[in-house]
Amino acid sequence: MAILWSIVYYIFLILYFYMVIVAISVVLLDNRNPIKQIAWIVCLILLPFAGLIFYVFFGRNYRKNKFFASKDFTNSPAKKPLDYDSEVSKLKASTIPYYLQQSVQLLIKSSDAAIYQDTKFDVFTSGEESFDKIFSDIENAKEHIHIEFFIIEDDNIGNQLRRLLIRKAQERVKVRVIYDYLGAFRLSESYKQSLKNEGVFIHSFLPFGPKIGFSKINYRNHRKIIVIDGKIGYTGGINIADRYIKGNRLGKWRDTIVRMEGEAVHGLQNLFLTDWYFVDNKLITEPKYYPAPQQYGKNYTQIVHSGPDTDWESILQGLLSVVGNAKKNIYIHTPYFLPPESLMIALQMAALSGVDVRVILPLKSDTLIASAASSSYFLRIMEAGVRIFHYTDDFLHSKAITIDDEVGIVGSANIDTRSFEHNYEVNAFIYDKPTAETLRRAFENDLLSCHEIDANTWSRRKIFTRLKESVARLFSPLL
Repeated sequence: MAILWSIVYYIFLILYFYMVIVAISVVLLDNRNPIKQIAWIVCLILLPFAGLIFYVFFGRNYRKNKFFASKDFTNSPAKKPLDYDSEVSKLKASTIPYYLQQSVQLLIKSSDAAIYQDTKFDVFTSGEESFDKIFSDIENAKEHIHIEFFIIEDDNIGNQLRRLLIRKAQERVKVRVIYDYLGAFRLSESYKQSLKNEGVFIHSFLPFGPKIGFSKINYRNHRKIIVIDGKIGYTGGINIADRYIKGNRLGKWRDTIVRMEGEAVHGLQNLFLTDWYFVDNKLITEPKYYPAPQQYGKNYTQIVHSGPDTDWESILQGLLSVVGNAKKNIYIHTPYFLPPESLMIALQMAALSGVDVRVILPLKSDTLIASAASSSYFLRIMEAGVRIFHYTDDFLHSKAITIDDEVGIVGSANIDTRSFEHNYEVNAFIYDKPTAETLRRAFENDLLSCHEIDANTWSRRKIFTRLKESVARLFSPLL
């Protein structure tokens, strides 16, 4: 019996090492960022069995395999929205101030991000005012309501939305809802069924399980989109949850969302209908979903999306471009700061060139390993002149950037590899001075609830703390 167990043990050991060697070979042949390759190899070696399972679920590169482009999008609004014309977008781009034209042209090519003109923007920074306005607009919907969120909670805010959507569906308003299967994993079946029973069309994005499989679990829809009658749109970082009003163990969540009326709503509509085609296999292109917009103040907007179905990391590329063109200031809100090397270098170069670069992060975090990994990045960019602030008043979840009082960026993407490479994300690149100034004032107001990190003090932290952060950073490309 002992001999038999020894044989089984050695066979298992040989098979295991064979699988690890194959997995490492696949990682190497994938020709990714060397830092990410090393992180996966370390994970496979240090976590023998768990690492292999972790790689199967989270490490495979489906962007390269074009898995998410397997549907025929030839006639999809993703590739050819009703109001999109590449030549028109190029002509519009030529009228934008010269120092922004390079960034605009980049996003046209990398993300098919059409140029939208003369849109009205309102910025909301508290849960109360955000949900009050959202629910008011939904209440006034006449034709259709499109909603797409990473998280929808079965709580007071979630049920307020549910009751409102049911009432609008009973009024014969077409209501469509997309939620991320993992993000809204706790959303009860009774909640979803109550919507379906009253005529609301609702689908989860990329569900997984024993029947479907778990291999796509790493690719999540993190977008936040609301479109009402094709005339009003919202995007930002907020989810449907009580935490933005009542708070949780971290306190009340501080977020940013932008409301828009005008041409740019067509960009959000286009993206929602593309995602709807993915979850429902129904292509919607009727002109009524793209009503003629009113014209507001002179400005330009691009609705930029990225995810495993895009050829380029468009949001990251857009950030690199506008950061590289900054002349006066760069102010960044982000709950997670795990920047790829390219963005680290861009922020360092901006600060070294005399640009006022500031970053606000939450002191308290909902993800301890991400918080520890973030801390390991601070000293290097502070040495270049970047100023980092910890938000001490509750929890900062805002994803907003303002540059030179000329560009405002609001959306769902965090400053991390997950948002730039793995998640489906959307950011509005807004070339509008009043909106950029509003975002800058909101940033400055948040500074009143912050304390600045001193580089000298930070460098003298306990070695155990720094070592813990460095170990966490090894896994930052995987977080």
